[in-house]
Amino acid sequence: MVAITLPDGSVRNFEGPITGTELAADIGPGLAKAALAVRVGDEMLDLSTLFDVDTAVSIVTSGDDGALELLCHDTAHLLAEAVLEMYPGAQVTIGPSIENGFYYDFSLDTPFTPEDLEKIEVRMHEIVERDEVITREVWTRSDAIEYFKKGGQSYKVELINDLPENEAITVYTQGGFTDLCRGPHLPSTGKIGSHFKLMKLAGAYWRGNSDNEMLQRVYGTVWPDKKQLKQYLHMLEEAEKRDHRRLGREMSLFHLQDVAAGSVFWH
Repeated sequence: MVAITLPDGSVRNFEGPITGTELAADIGPGLAKAALAVRVGDEMLDLSTLFDVDTAVSIVTSGDDGALELLCHDTAHLLAEAVLEMYPGAQVTIGPSIENGFYYDFSLDTPFTPEDLEKIEVRMHEIVERDEVITREVWTRSDAIEYFKKGGQSYKVELINDLPENEAITVYTQGGFTDLCRGPHLPSTGKIGSHFKLMKLAGAYWRGNSDNEMLQRVYGTVWPDKKQLKQYLHMLEEAEKRDHRRLGREMSLFHLQDVAAGSVFWH
């Protein structure tokens, strides 16, 4: 028997091991549909996590702490999958969640354009519609290195080589895209939803070192619903209207010069 203690203190007993997905479904169909991950103590885990001993578990839904960060991270993977489908020669590096969104850095000979971002965003929506199952696997170090070398992903090989020898090598696969990642992740790309937008392009040196290659960084934002996305974009628009750099230029109050970075020349 496996006893699962829920946040309200109630206990559910099962004859054998049970996954987070099965637990949510046992509690109710509404929760099964809303479930994104599970939490054990302070750790968030995939819904596919198997519980074979007595455990206190909570089901994570979109309104819970950490859910937005999880959504941002998954959308970064969604971006990387879309880029690799459209630009097979691209190399993917890292794609973390950040405040109000995410980014992913790419190594690609041809620079992205704003028009490219629009096309990539369309492909991301297509992948969401596919509702690809996201699966987690633990690989040996040698298998992981061989896989990413074969795929021409040298940055991933470097990241693996830098991991401690005793650290498990975990990868997540969705559709034809496999990425090195600790996780956790949503159960499928369909859970990401459609409330995301690619925001801007920037340059970023690999690992922040100017001796390394300049990568192409794509920033994006994602929210649980259309209303929150609209509010965030509106906030950015209002902030742009009040940008002192733009207002100073338009009102001829001051200007900045590259020869004296950070210095203000008042008119």
